[in-house]
Amino acid sequence: MKPLEPPLLKAPQGACDCAIHVYDATTPAVATATIPPPAWADAAAYGKVRARLGTSRTVIVQPTAYGLDNEITLKGVEQLGADGTRAVVVVDETVGDAELAAMAARGARGARFHMLAAGFLSWETLGKVAARIAPLGWHIQLQMDGRLLAERADMLARLPCTLVIDHIGKFLEPVATDHPGFRALARLLEGGNTWLKLSAAYEVSRKGPPDWPDTGALARAAVRIAPDRMVWASNWPHVSKLDDPPDDAGQLDTLLHWVDDGMLRRRILVDNAAKLYGFAG
Repeated sequence: MKPLEPPLLKAPQGACDCAIHVYDATTPAVATATIPPPAWADAAAYGKVRARLGTSRTVIVQPTAYGLDNEITLKGVEQLGADGTRAVVVVDETVGDAELAAMAARGARGARFHMLAAGFLSWETLGKVAARIAPLGWHIQLQMDGRLLAERADMLARLPCTLVIDHIGKFLEPVATDHPGFRALARLLEGGNTWLKLSAAYEVSRKGPPDWPDTGALARAAVRIAPDRMVWASNWPHVSKLDDPPDDAGQLDTLLHWVDDGMLRRRILVDNAAKLYGFAG
């Protein structure tokens, strides 16, 4: 088999992949899961991807497949190395303070809300969890159809904690920058408390690689608005595209198309991620 090529973009020291998922062959999926967990996609498998990309820091995001059971995600932090790995977990309003503190000690820095198929938490719960995690310095990580952001923007702007929006807004049909949903995203970014993950253009783009130009146009516009609150992620193992996954090196190389300035690419990969997830140095 021909060896996989490295990315064209050489990852700077301390570069972070800000969203991956890990799975475990012995743990069944919850009833609300829409995709069978890819049992092969464990922390060891991602270690090979990390070596190819040249990144040294990772954020493991709790997959919808395991509901409120965050143990596989938190074990993944240990397996990949606690100094260079953080977690985003899924909790509801019943979570205890001691449990939150224990997860923080194991690397958790945010709470995920997936408001699409396979999600099972409500908008009311999001507000309650935001109030619970704010004293810990955690953030809410939100995935929703960006076309509907205008309907939720006022509530999101009032959250007492940092907000991180997934996948360039996850516009399920790519939109123009004058769309009400993107204008709402722009206002949230301008407000100073919202971050954006430059990731997973392949999930919604109608144009394709290497730059995914329809979704990439939104990424470029967002970078202009809030360059200090952009982070990048591979979204490995690409569970929505398991039959035809995008190339991981190509996912890193999207930054060559979306961000012209090399120093800004470094800031996105290293400095911004370190600030958001609490990495030292």
